Amino acid sequence: MKSLEGKTAFVTGAASGIGLGIATALAQAGVKVMLCDIEKDALDKAVAGLRETNADVAGVLADVSLKDNLQRAADETIARFGKVHILVNNAGVGGGGDYGTWNDAGWNWVLGVNLLSVVWGIEIFGPLIEKHGEGGQIVSTASIAGMVALTNPSYDVTKFGVVALSEDLRPKLAARGIGVSVLCPGVIRTNIVSSGRNIPDRFAGQIQTVPTEGPGTEILKAVTEAIAKGIDPLYVGELVREAIEGDWPHIFTDLQFEPFIEARFATIKQGFDRIRDRTPRY
Repeated sequence: MKSLEGKTAFVTGAASGIGLGIATALAQAGVKVMLCDIEKDALDKAVAGLRETNADVAGVLADVSLKDNLQRAADETIARFGKVHILVNNAGVGGGGDYGTWNDAGWNWVLGVNLLSVVWGIEIFGPLIEKHGEGGQIVSTASIAGMVALTNPSYDVTKFGVVALSEDLRPKLAARGIGVSVLCPGVIRTNIVSSGRNIPDRFAGQIQTVPTEGPGTEILKAVTEAIAKGIDPLYVGELVREAIEGDWPHIFTDLQFEPFIEARFATIKQGFDRIRDRTPRY
């Protein structure tokens, strides 16, 4: 999409962090933006802040892990702006627990927000983008943890899933005039560590939140400090805007984890090297 001015975007998880950075960068390029989030106060503040810059934006409250909520948000987007050209599946949560601590509620929450909302978003908004015939772009936020497992099983699984889904759909949707990009950010200044604040009522009391004080919290504190000093979300938003204009397949934010990804693929190659001189039996 070479020219973004006048186009319409729908961005989930848009009230803060990377989502707000993307919404801001798109609005600065003249894109009309529907901001979607589960936190009403933060959403209202984000929308009001962008309107002060004369941006054409609106907000819709939704739990994106619920398909009917996403459908309602799509209906409100069309009612407000008439069309949608850009879908940004950005909403995400951390947590879910590590081996030995997880349960059904934890997995269902993380899978619902991080992966299924991307599936439902594409299913619902894809046809809306196709309908007007003007082309469009789908950007889904994975993580550097979608390239190399770095955090905990449920989070890593969802982020690998977003990468796989995006890579699979890219050639298929290109034929329909829709570009597909996957964002794999590194350490960004967001509220991901406090995701537990948004656990839905249906999971209340079923998901163990990570303690912030006491024994065993050293790693969490180190991660929290790193995130507090992380990359500016608006910079990430500007990268995403450029990626939409250039139809980038993958969007990385920095080079910090490049050696880890190279090491992963080197290990994978070793698996092929071990069987290189063997003849399969049929």
